Amino acid sequence: MQLTRFTDLGLRAMMLLAAAEQDGRRVTTGAIASSVAASEHHIAKAVSRLVDLGLVNSQRGRRGGLSLTDAGRQASVGWLIRELEGDNEVVDCAGDNPCPLLAACRLRRALADAKEAFYAELDRHVVSDLVSGTQIPLLQISTLPLTSTEEQLSPTERTDS
Repeated sequence: MQLTRFTDLGLRAMMLLAAAEQDGRRVTTGAIASSVAASEHHIAKAVSRLVDLGLVNSQRGRRGGLSLTDAGRQASVGWLIRELEGDNEVVDCAGDNPCPLLAACRLRRALADAKEAFYAELDRHVVSDLVSGTQIPLLQISTLPLTSTEEQLSPTERTDS
């Protein structure tokens, strides 16, 4: 199974936001685009979907930026991929040119079972697990500095609204 570029960018954005959050910082769409070598337009579309799903907060202005919501921190990777990819079959057996073996084929069921096993494994992981305690290049992104008010608050007291 191969993920779409849209899902890949959405996952990378979530990982970058989780990594930046460890330092108490918000990130811009431009910083994410630069970090993953993608256009800002493509990142903005992925981030917009993440905002719609309630996983990311987006704040405009000088003190703005992107940050994870509580739901974003705890979202399972499997659930996130399902939401970004949609629930498509691995192979489109009944599409414009239906497979002549469709009526007696067991491959379709086997592929559906394999897809569910793939998602079940990813359901065991949450986004924050993917970056916690690691020193990976994701952490080398340019982020927005904390404001003086935010510096005085603990990470659990900070709000992004």
